[in-house]
Amino acid sequence: MSSRSRTEARGTTPVIVDAARTPFGKREGWVSGLHAAELLGLAQSGVLERLDLDPELVEQAIGGCVTPVGEQFGNITRTAWVHAGLPTHTGATTIDAQCGTALQAVHLVAGQIALGALEVGMACGVELMSRVPLTAKVGVGLGTPRPASWSVDMPDQYTAADRIARHRGLTREDLDAFGLRSQDRARTAWEEGRFDRQMIAVTVPREGGDTRVTRDQGLRETGMEALARLRPTADGGLHTAGTSSQISDGAAAAVLMTEDRARTLGVAPRARLLGQCVIGGDTELMLDGPVAAARKLFDRTGMKVGDVDLFEVNEAFASVPLSFAQVHGVDPGTLNVNGGAIALGHPAGATGIRLLATAVDELERRDREVAMIAICASAATTCMIVERC
Repeated sequence: MSSRSRTEARGTTPVIVDAARTPFGKREGWVSGLHAAELLGLAQSGVLERLDLDPELVEQAIGGCVTPVGEQFGNITRTAWVHAGLPTHTGATTIDAQCGTALQAVHLVAGQIALGALEVGMACGVELMSRVPLTAKVGVGLGTPRPASWSVDMPDQYTAADRIARHRGLTREDLDAFGLRSQDRARTAWEEGRFDRQMIAVTVPREGGDTRVTRDQGLRETGMEALARLRPTADGGLHTAGTSSQISDGAAAAVLMTEDRARTLGVAPRARLLGQCVIGGDTELMLDGPVAAARKLFDRTGMKVGDVDLFEVNEAFASVPLSFAQVHGVDPGTLNVNGGAIALGHPAGATGIRLLATAVDELERRDREVAMIAICASAATTCMIVERC
């Protein structure tokens, strides 16, 4: 039998069997009392406990962390895994793909499964932005991230977000209305228990006794008048704190395996990947990559906007999903139906799996079939189409 035949015989179709996360806390908030490795370890062990899956079966964990310095330095995926008491023989890799990191971790695990390199793997991610902000990873004598000869027009994210808004003809009022919508939808989702399934509760040590955290901290009481009073993030800008993603702490994890292995273990697959891509984006607009990434996946799969039941486009800034919806003609009723990072928070290394978990949960809740997930990542984008099993 050829090597190709042996691989095919293993049944290497990757499926997602679960995706879950810790609550997302505000900066210096509810979950900031945990070390980043503790927080990620709780997500790693928590998703395995939900599945009642023997950790010995996990051959490799690929985790995301956008700023691997300080307490997040040194392959935090491995540090968290070992600290959580999980098997030391499991391989571990930490990657940085900016805000698309956790979703890219899912891509990489799925790719290794499809290749036949492993049968059971974990994708995960963490960011504890309270103590490790998204700053340049520089050291004494190491210079700056870009050489002195750099001449590419790549603006900061705030400038890019405003450029997108102006490019699409979006007004401050349009952005504020979207920010309010995110808060309203997230509040409704929490009230109706839509996030309950994806939540891994964590216990945080506090003076006077430990605190059990079971939900996100980012929800805010607001309205159009209150949003209109907020100062822009830049002079003359359009976005404010009410239309930008929140600085947050959080972790997430997903388990993937071959379809055959899931059947053998008696684990019910929840979703399969229909398409995935990572693209470089326009450097001037920088954060508008989800528009082009979706187009690429539609071309690759032969699908159309109408074939997708739900869209999860990360709310780095309000202009990003609004631009996506405008260009592709997306029904607002299918876009970020449970709110997004404006209301829930955006721990950069974990957000991609939060989007995935929300998409899969909502497909099941609505009895729908297909979702697209897109997340801008500096001048790049990570995008995925999943189908409910």
